[in-house]
Amino acid sequence: MLVKLIVKNIVYVFMNFFWVYDLPNWLFAVLTITVFLIFGLFGMLATRKVARKMHIEDHSHNDIVSYFLAAVTVFYGITLGLVAIGTWNSFSEVNNKVDTEAQIITSLFRDLDSLPEPYKAELRNDLIDYTHNVITVSWPLQRQGIPPVQSAKFLRKFQGHLEGFEPAKIRDQITVTEIFKQFNSLIEVRRSRVNATFTRLPASLWSLVIIGGLICLSVTFFFDVKSKKMHIVMTCFFAGLLGLMIFLIGTLDNPFRGKVSVSPRPLELIYKQMVTEKNQISTYTSSIKSK
Repeated sequence: MLVKLIVKNIVYVFMNFFWVYDLPNWLFAVLTITVFLIFGLFGMLATRKVARKMHIEDHSHNDIVSYFLAAVTVFYGITLGLVAIGTWNSFSEVNNKVDTEAQIITSLFRDLDSLPEPYKAELRNDLIDYTHNVITVSWPLQRQGIPPVQSAKFLRKFQGHLEGFEPAKIRDQITVTEIFKQFNSLIEVRRSRVNATFTRLPASLWSLVIIGGLICLSVTFFFDVKSKKMHIVMTCFFAGLLGLMIFLIGTLDNPFRGKVSVSPRPLELIYKQMVTEKNQISTYTSSIKSK
């Protein structure tokens, strides 16, 4: 029973591949390239004699193998290119969502300037607390593939304080309406960012990418090359290129995981700005009271 459980956990770890995102980028790249190099070299050396016999005469079918390899690599290259573009677009979209969230928080913080105290201070504190929670709590969770939920309580708190304010002037009514619009946009962008925690290529597409690369590499085994060293070098170059391409897709596949991931830098910048401005206001207010 214990052995079965251990085997099950090992299979789970290797089938999910999430452990590779804990590796340094250079090690992830080396690992990916090495897998293709090992497959290419062992496959080429194991089938070299068989492939030579299949040619009947020296190099008699190399042109046919070349045509077939060209056809396979064209189809695979188009598929791989589309997958690479798709993963980059997904990565960029998530990055843009974080930028948009930071912009909305900045706009809300500025719009609150028009409200009277103590509502302005309460609402600004809620925004600061929300941003701090996203950076220190939500982000580490998303990097582990866990959707964060704690930051929602700060938005509910913000909404409660905003609904508690009853504008007496038309100007305040217009301001509150605009703040509610920005607040709703913030909720939508946050939800999109949280949903992006699960953004990744489906297993079927990953199977196509990996198996397709191995098939392309396998076709090169059928070349009848007189120089063994030349055959080895050509196989290594081709295997290395395939490994690099798959490494690129792998690093961009999960936007919040790995060393190449979406950064909370925009949120960190506005958090520092909001805290600085809050401290400046507090210092100014204290100096006025002391006079």
